[in-house]
Amino acid sequence: MKKLLFLSLLFMTVSAGAQDLGYYLPQNLAYNPAIPKPADVIYHEVGEWHVTHDRLVSYMKAVAAAAPDRVKLEEMGLTFEKRPQVLLIITSQKNQARLEQIRQQHVQLTDPAQSGSLNTDDMPVVVWIGHSIHGNEPSGANASMLTAYYLAAAQGKEIEELLDHVVILLDPSFNPDGLQRFSTWANQHRGKNLVSDPNSREFNEVWPGGRYNHYWFDLNRDWLPAVHPESQHRLQWFHLWKPNILTDHHEQGSNASFFFQPGVPSRVNPLTPDKNQELTGKLGRFHAQFLDKIGSLYFSKESYDDFYYGKGSTYPDVNGAVGILFEQGSSRGHLQETSNGLLSFPFTIKNQFVTALSTLEGAKTLRKEFLDYQRDFYKQAAARAAACPVKGYVFGDKNDRSRTRLFVEMLKRHQVEVHNLPENWKDSVFEKGTAYMISLNQPQHSLIRGIFEKTLGYKDSIFYDITSWTMPLAFGLPCRELTGPFVMGEKAELASLPVQAVNGGQSEYAYFMQWEELYAPAALNELLQAGYIVKVATSSFETTVGNGTRKFNAGTIIIPVKMQKASSAELYAKLSAVTEKYKVSTCAAGTGYAINGPSLGSGRQVTVTKPSIAMITGPAVNALDAGEIWYLLDQRMNMTATHLEPAVFNRVELNRYNTLIMVGGNYNELNKDKLKAWVQSGGTLILTEEAVSWAAQNGITDTKLKKARSPVDSTQRLSYAEREQTDGAQQVFGAIFAADADLTHPLAFGYNQKTVSLFKGNKVFMEKSKNPYATPFYYGANPLQSGWLSKENAEAIRNSAAVVVSVVGNGRVINIADNPNFRAFWLGGAKLFMNAIFFGRIIDAASARTEE
Repeated sequence: MKKLLFLSLLFMTVSAGAQDLGYYLPQNLAYNPAIPKPADVIYHEVGEWHVTHDRLVSYMKAVAAAAPDRVKLEEMGLTFEKRPQVLLIITSQKNQARLEQIRQQHVQLTDPAQSGSLNTDDMPVVVWIGHSIHGNEPSGANASMLTAYYLAAAQGKEIEELLDHVVILLDPSFNPDGLQRFSTWANQHRGKNLVSDPNSREFNEVWPGGRYNHYWFDLNRDWLPAVHPESQHRLQWFHLWKPNILTDHHEQGSNASFFFQPGVPSRVNPLTPDKNQELTGKLGRFHAQFLDKIGSLYFSKESYDDFYYGKGSTYPDVNGAVGILFEQGSSRGHLQETSNGLLSFPFTIKNQFVTALSTLEGAKTLRKEFLDYQRDFYKQAAARAAACPVKGYVFGDKNDRSRTRLFVEMLKRHQVEVHNLPENWKDSVFEKGTAYMISLNQPQHSLIRGIFEKTLGYKDSIFYDITSWTMPLAFGLPCRELTGPFVMGEKAELASLPVQAVNGGQSEYAYFMQWEELYAPAALNELLQAGYIVKVATSSFETTVGNGTRKFNAGTIIIPVKMQKASSAELYAKLSAVTEKYKVSTCAAGTGYAINGPSLGSGRQVTVTKPSIAMITGPAVNALDAGEIWYLLDQRMNMTATHLEPAVFNRVELNRYNTLIMVGGNYNELNKDKLKAWVQSGGTLILTEEAVSWAAQNGITDTKLKKARSPVDSTQRLSYAEREQTDGAQQVFGAIFAADADLTHPLAFGYNQKTVSLFKGNKVFMEKSKNPYATPFYYGANPLQSGWLSKENAEAIRNSAAVVVSVVGNGRVINIADNPNFRAFWLGGAKLFMNAIFFGRIIDAASARTEE
C-alpha cells in the first residue's frame, strides 16, 4: 500500500512542469561538461515536449561529435519519408580503437567453424538498445537521449568498467516517420497548463495515428518478412554485429505499470532454447532491482509472449541472442489521469532509461554467459539438424521468377545459405534456373525452420500475435521437404535478372503477355494508363507463335497492334520497355487464328477497362489492412488509389471511380444508399474481412454468413478463472488455410496451383453461394494448413466460401472473407486481389447472380 501511495505521489510531483537531468540521471557520478545536454540541442528539457525526430537526430550527432573517443554514429539508411535511421556505437576508447576487430571476432562466435578457437573471457558483450518502433509510444525514443548522454558524459570507474566490457548499439528510433507524426500531434495540443483529462484531443489521435510507418504498417511485425526499408536497414546492421541482447522499448495501456520479460511461459516458440528463457529471467532480476530503487511498480511472466519471430523481442531469440520486451504504461501525451494517479511523460521516460541501465548492468555481469550461449546456440545447430527429420527444402515457381526472387532475397537478409539446383537435377515442378535449395544443416537452422515449418500443435491457445506465418505458403511458392540425402548446386548469388525482351521481336498483328508473373498487373496498368487497348483471354487457347504452336492460359493479356492509335513501332517500343521494367514474359503473335480454343477476335477475348480506384480510409477503418493495399498498389504495382474518408465519400460524385475497396472496419458513417447505387450503376466493389460482414448486414449484398457455435453450453458452469482461456481460445489470431480455386474463373487467372493459401485473422465465415459459379475460392472439409484453430471455429470454416461474387444491379461485389495481402508479404494472395481490380467487372452476370 505504501508503494502504491508513493507511486501516485511521484506521478503528481513530476507533473507540474519540465524536469532537468537531475530527475533522471544517477547522482553519484560526475559528468563531462564538454558533452552537450539534450536541452542544449533540442531547445527543451527531456520530457517537457515530445522530441521530434529531426531534433533527436541532431542531438545524437552532437553527442557523437563531442565524444568521438566513446561514440561513433552510423547512418543505417533512410525511411520512406527520407528520414535517417541512425545508430550510435558506444564503447570505451580502447574498444573504439579496435572496433572492427571486436566486431569481426564477435561475428565469428556465430560461425561453428571459427568459434571454437575464440576465448570469451575478455570479449565484450554486444547490446542493442532499440526504441519506439511504434511511433506513438514515444517514451523510449525520448529516453534514448538520456542513455546517449549518460554513456558519453558519465565519468568514473563504474562507467569505464561498463564501457570496457560492453559495446552498445543505441538505436534511438526504430520508426522515424511514426515518431515524427506523433510528436507533432502531441506537441500541437500541449498548453502552458497541462490538461490531464483522457478525453482531451491530445490523447486521441486522428487516424491513422503515429503507431505506424509511412504506409501504415506495424514495423514490430516486420523483422522476419522485412518488407520495409526500415527493417531491411536494421537487419543489415543486426547481422553485421550479431548482438547478444536486443531491447525493444514499448508502451502499453495508460492504467498499466511496467512490464519486462519473460512473458507467459507456455507461449514461447518451441524453437527457442530453454537457456534463452533462463537468461531472460536472470536479466529480469536486474530490471526488478533497478525499478525497486526508484519505487516503480512492474510485472512480468504474463500478458505478453515470445512466439512470432517477426517481432523485435523475439527475432533475436532465433538468432542466438536474447530479445527483451519492455512495456511502459503510456501517458500518450504530457500528463494523463490513470487508475494509478496522474501519469506524467517524464515518469514514463525515467522508467525506460532506468531499464536501459539495468540491461547494461545485467549484460556486464552476465557477459560471459551471454557470449558462451551465443556460441553454443550456433555450435549446436548441426546436432539440431541431425535430429530433425526434414533435412532441407527445394522451392521456386517456374512461372514467376520475380516472386521467387523476393523470397530468396528475404532468406539472404537473414544470413540463410541458398543454393542453386545441381547440374543433374530433373523434376517437372522445380526447374533449374527458377528453383533453389537450402539445407537445414547450417548455422541458421532454427531460423530456417521458423520460416518454413507448418505448426499444428501448441501448448497454449491464447496468443499475442499470429500463430503461423509459414513463408512458402505466404509467398504462394511450390515447396517440397527433403527428408533423405540430397546434393545441392553452387551457392546462389542474386545477380540482376537478365534483360527481358519481347520474344519474337516486333509484330504487326498482336502480342501476348503471360499473367502468372507477380508484376504482370503493373505492366498491364502501365499499358492501360498509356492509352493502349488491351484484352484478356477468358479461356485457354492454342495458336502459332514463331515456328511452332503454343498454349496460352486463361488470363493471358492480348495487345492487338492495329487497334491502337500508336504506330506498330511505338507500341513495340512501349511493350519492350514494360517487358524489361517488370520482367514479364511477352511474345509476338503473327496470326489471330487459334488451333484450339477461341481465336483472337472472339468475344471471349474481353477488353480490359482501365481501373480508377478509390479506397475508403479514415476513422474506424483498419489502418493495417488499408496500408497493405496502399503498399501493394503504390510500391509493387505503380498504381494510384484515391483515399476517401467516409465524410468525403458522402459528399463527392463517385462517377470518376469504377473500383472501390473496403477493408476490415466499421462503416456506419458511410452513406449506404449511395454506395449501393454506385454498385448498381456498374461499379466494382471489393470487400475484405469485416467489410464483408458489414456489407451483408447493411443490405449491400446478399452474402450469407456463418457463425461459430459457442464453446460453452448454456447449462455449463465454469469458474471465473477459466474465462480468459475459454474466451481467448475462440479468437482467430491468425492461421493459414487452403482454399480450392476454380482456375477457369477470372479471379483465379494467373494461378497454376489449384490450392491457394490464404491468411485468416478474423471470424468472418461465408456460406457458399447458391449459384454454383459464384464461389471461385472455397474451403474444404479440413482446410487448416498451419496455425491454431478452436474446434468451434474449425466447424465454421469447414466447407465455407473464401470468395463470393455478388451481382448488384449492373455492378459486381467481390467478397473476400480473409486478408489476401497480409502484412505485404502474403504474395500468394496478391494475384487474387489484382484480378478483382482488373477482371471483376468482366465476370459474367449469370455466373455471379444468386439463385433464389
